Amino acid sequence: MSNINRRKFLSSSIFGTLTIALPIAKKVSGKTDQRPNILWITSEDNSPLLGCYGDPFATTPNLDKFASEGVLYENAFANIPVCAPTRSTIITGMYACSMGTHNMRSRNAIPEFLKMYPDTLRKSGYYCTNHSKTDFNIAGDDKSHWDACSQFAHFQNRKPDQPFFSIFNLTISHEGQLHKGRKKLRHDPAKVTLPPYHPDTPEIRYDWARYYDLVEDMDSQVGEILNMLDNSGQAENTIVFYYSDHGGVLARSKRFIYETGTHVPMIIRFPEKYQHLAPDKAGTHTDRLVSFVDLAPTLLSLAGISIPDYMQGEAFLGKQQKAPREYAFLFRNRMDERFDMMRSARDKQFQYIRNYYPYRIYGQHLNYLWKAPSTRSWEKEFKEGRCNDVQSRFWGIKAPEELYDVKNDPWEIHNLADDPKYKSILERMRNSTKEWCQEIKDAGFLVEGEMMERAKNTTIYEFVHSGKVSMDEIIEAADLASSATKKDISKLVKILKNNESFVRYWGAVGLLKLGVGAKSVQPALETALHDSCPDVRIIAAEALCKLGQEEAALTVLEQELQGPNPKTILAALNALEYIGEPTRKILSAVKKVPADFNDDYTTRASEHLLAQFEE
Repeated sequence: MSNINRRKFLSSSIFGTLTIALPIAKKVSGKTDQRPNILWITSEDNSPLLGCYGDPFATTPNLDKFASEGVLYENAFANIPVCAPTRSTIITGMYACSMGTHNMRSRNAIPEFLKMYPDTLRKSGYYCTNHSKTDFNIAGDDKSHWDACSQFAHFQNRKPDQPFFSIFNLTISHEGQLHKGRKKLRHDPAKVTLPPYHPDTPEIRYDWARYYDLVEDMDSQVGEILNMLDNSGQAENTIVFYYSDHGGVLARSKRFIYETGTHVPMIIRFPEKYQHLAPDKAGTHTDRLVSFVDLAPTLLSLAGISIPDYMQGEAFLGKQQKAPREYAFLFRNRMDERFDMMRSARDKQFQYIRNYYPYRIYGQHLNYLWKAPSTRSWEKEFKEGRCNDVQSRFWGIKAPEELYDVKNDPWEIHNLADDPKYKSILERMRNSTKEWCQEIKDAGFLVEGEMMERAKNTTIYEFVHSGKVSMDEIIEAADLASSATKKDISKLVKILKNNESFVRYWGAVGLLKLGVGAKSVQPALETALHDSCPDVRIIAAEALCKLGQEEAALTVLEQELQGPNPKTILAALNALEYIGEPTRKILSAVKKVPADFNDDYTTRASEHLLAQFEE
């Protein structure tokens, strides 16, 4: 790279402000092997808060112009509203929850035959570069899949007649920017239109205005890259995508399965010579549903490469494109140090959500999310009784099911799941979501600690496809548990005695959901304290504490804190978070919790738990 002039522009990352070198590309021959070059510009943590999407408060002239030259997708979705599992899904064309890469920063292995798209493109003759974020949440060396992967990676270094695929990842709009103290703002906090679920506080207004500033900065960087492409002489040969990795960024967006977390901007520009590949003429909008699992097969379709049969995504461009899909399927599992599970279907008007841990609140404390002043401000307003019903809902337990008319309720505050007028829509979307989970053999239904033990000699994908576990039976148990009422107690006790530990886990979850309603089957929970599966023991212990039976339950939880599985330790810490005052009796054990060898999630959870008893 020493022979190439470089200029610099500012970007940022979770770790702070970095200076990233972006080469000025010199003009090279426009000749290629006739396949299109493909350039992806991605940004972090952006909902469609852009001028071209109708947001009058946004300052995004470069993307607005880009949209006038391309096709704007009105219904594009990240399948999961957080970075690492999203990137697993994008790079494989497989739902992360079908591969076991659905939990945040889990880095589980996938089978060798599940190829990442840059490997397939390179084998076909494309020069592939990544500038420069990876974070694919998959075991192995993320950089090994690229011809170049660094802050200097650029298509400039390809052979003169070689087609390229290049990504430029923009991190300036990442939520970490909100953690850096107050800055002079260009967008006026007083003019921010707040969503109805956010209380009106100075901190929330500031963070929203700061976020719009960051989106404006990101837009400027998009302009830099587009100018670089023009100067290289390759714009006429290059299909350009812009999209964000998921929504963001204030609380109830990123990490949450609502529109604010999953609905993303996506714009694709086709040069004149490849207009035959475009779905419509420049400057138009399409309401076609697409999601990130579709990106890899679409990329291969545009490049003229056969799409592997195993890919779960569907191409929406090129000769191999499929008919438009009816639903985008969305999912949420462990986010950092907090366990949760949701599954969702989104059509062009409605979003259906199934909450598998309805006894947990939406606003579980996450160390990283709580670094934002706006999050702390919202929590303070709630604790001091200044939030209305809509603003308070984030701090309460969930309904088992949610249904929103997104067209008429874009902020998703009116749950229609219990409205008889929407019964047929609810049932249609509920059934479709369940069928999707069964079809892909959704590994998210396997509790993480036990899954790590049972699948440690193979990949999780191969484990769920091996026939060693009945995924349909496990999903049935989870559906029963998440919506259980007292009339289901006998069924829950029966599955608590099942031979399969993953099924027994959901039996325990159902009884925990019932709380004091499970008093009549207390002996079954006491028996479950001795289950062979640690995760079953942990859920049973939390359920017994809710019934006032603390002594034996706390003994079990104290033992689980000693490991060796870090995700089992984390599960025990999550249970203690919600047991409350009885936890004080075993704080000495909490103080001795070992740090996770992969991350600091156990440390974050134990420190927050201890802090509550120091207040």
